[in-house]
Amino acid sequence: MTIRRLAPALATALALAPALARADEVVVFAAASLADALAEIETGFEAATGHDLVVSLAGSSALARQIQQGAPADVFISASPDWMDAVEADGLVEAGTRIDLLGNDLVLVAAGADAAPVDIGPGLDLAGLLGDGRLAMALVDSVPAGIYGRAALESLGLWDGVAAQVAQADNVRAALAFVSAGEAPLGIVYATDAVAEDDVTVVGTFPADSHPPIVYAAADLATREIAEEAEFLDYLQGPEARAAFERQGFAVLVP
Repeated sequence: MTIRRLAPALATALALAPALARADEVVVFAAASLADALAEIETGFEAATGHDLVVSLAGSSALARQIQQGAPADVFISASPDWMDAVEADGLVEAGTRIDLLGNDLVLVAAGADAAPVDIGPGLDLAGLLGDGRLAMALVDSVPAGIYGRAALESLGLWDGVAAQVAQADNVRAALAFVSAGEAPLGIVYATDAVAEDDVTVVGTFPADSHPPIVYAAADLATREIAEEAEFLDYLQGPEARAAFERQGFAVLVP
């Protein structure tokens, strides 16, 4: 599988070159938090079908905008229903193919392997825990993990006390990297991202009612008609993909 971290230059190249996608190749634009699960799923899908899978990973907002600008993607997996809504509103989703695929949790992580747990609620002294340090988050106005994180902090009455200390990253994996590298003492990421790093500790899970439900939506895009797109969406809902998602800590929402 080719997994691409979707840099701006690559995104532009994809948008300008729709002929890059071969007939037997499925091009998937997927939220960065799906990196490890999709790495597992690639092996099984290619072995089962003989098709090539090309995955571009980035924040869902960046991917949605590239799709709207004509990037040659076949399948979109968004960490937020809102960005799938935006793509669908532009007529870029094949009718009847959209599914709610996965759920996730939002957690507070700390640098190091032995950080003490905290009780996440209105009484949490998050500013005190940060001290002079930064709180790593994905972009709070556009990237789903950042939007969910800000919503959680606002609902708990904690946002105003730490907003000036937030270090925003292009996507949730980049926010996690800030913490694992020791550049930020704390960060807000998905639970599934936290397990991918040995150098961070989950110190608390945000209450489910403190933010909108975290739902990953997947759909076939109305860019070209190939049978391989439907095969991949079917595979995402099958037992092999379910096992891969669950190993990474996702809640699988499809029956």
